Amino acid sequence: MARKKISEFTAKQLLFKTLALPYRGLSFDINNDKKEKIEKLDPTKKYVVKVDEGVKKRMKNGLVSLNKTPQEIIQEIEKIQKKGYTYFIIEPFVPHQSSSEKYLSFERVRDGITVLYSEKGGIDIEENQTSLQRFIIPHDSLEDIPVEKNLLEKLLKAFDASYFSFLEINPLVIKNEQYALLDVACEVDSSGEFFADGWTAADFRSGNLQKKTEEEDNIAQLSQKSQASFALNVLNPDGSIFMLLSGGGASIVLADEVYNLGFGKQLANYGEYSGNPNAEEVYLYTKNILHLLLASKASQKALVIAGGVANFTDVRITFKGIIKALEEVKEKLQEQQVKVYVRRGGPHQEEGLALMKAFLEKNKLFGAVGDQKIALPEIINEALHPFAHK
Repeated sequence: MARKKISEFTAKQLLFKTLALPYRGLSFDINNDKKEKIEKLDPTKKYVVKVDEGVKKRMKNGLVSLNKTPQEIIQEIEKIQKKGYTYFIIEPFVPHQSSSEKYLSFERVRDGITVLYSEKGGIDIEENQTSLQRFIIPHDSLEDIPVEKNLLEKLLKAFDASYFSFLEINPLVIKNEQYALLDVACEVDSSGEFFADGWTAADFRSGNLQKKTEEEDNIAQLSQKSQASFALNVLNPDGSIFMLLSGGGASIVLADEVYNLGFGKQLANYGEYSGNPNAEEVYLYTKNILHLLLASKASQKALVIAGGVANFTDVRITFKGIIKALEEVKEKLQEQQVKVYVRRGGPHQEEGLALMKAFLEKNKLFGAVGDQKIALPEIINEALHPFAHK
């Protein structure tokens, strides 16, 4: 499992739902939303606009603008987007005194959930580390924490139900027995995607300003349109080892094994498909991976098609999509002497693996093909063997 940052907008939707409070925030994606979305806001009210990409110290880095009209919000977004940011969150402005700003965070650890609280929240929390009080749930009682018990219970309920790994509310404004969650930073357990209600891989935010590749944008759009989940991160465009992975936990094991064997710098990409996608969706996903692979300047390349044992994803259907994409560029793959290594299990695995093996052997792309009898690290060892003996 991996801890992944999600958008503040998504995290607040989940929290406010559990708190039974109305959430009046607005998300804005400069690639997909038009400014009319902001122009519909009440012109008589003031708002806050913030970058929503998992970036730390937004206020100190000029990525937050306070007390703005809708038209001023548009101007602020146009200014900030020049720095390379894409996602924004817009919320009603909440006037308050800095003395009402508190700090509250939850983090899942081996012993339970660590809770940190400080009466001195806000942008200077790092300078007030000594003010932080630390508690461990369940070893410490909720009554020990100087925050309303009802609020703590509801936040912990959302924390568990949404598979949060980390939640930071800073500042938490408490005024006249009412509270406001002004800024929220959240990380989730990526392996909880199929169980959590309210977030998907499309909500992940890296906090990285690096411009997305065309392929990464394509996959993000594919994930947004699909009931299934797709993710892609390009690590090294000129890498040698390309991954076409399925299933969160297995994907992490497979990618980690590449690093453990000393080939981390040659790992070209990381990502996954999951949630029982159809053949056409997997075909489109695979096309983007293959486009990256063929464009790489590496002299030697391998493609690893692997995953765990699926519960719902039909191996036969997904492999038909992969084979369709491979078929379109098989001559180029042959020219570059690419070898394909496969490890997969799940519904209709026998038929799917047989189709894949027959295709790879026929087109001289065969590296290895196996089911769950092959351990996850073993297929990586097979794929890396030619590189180790180059």
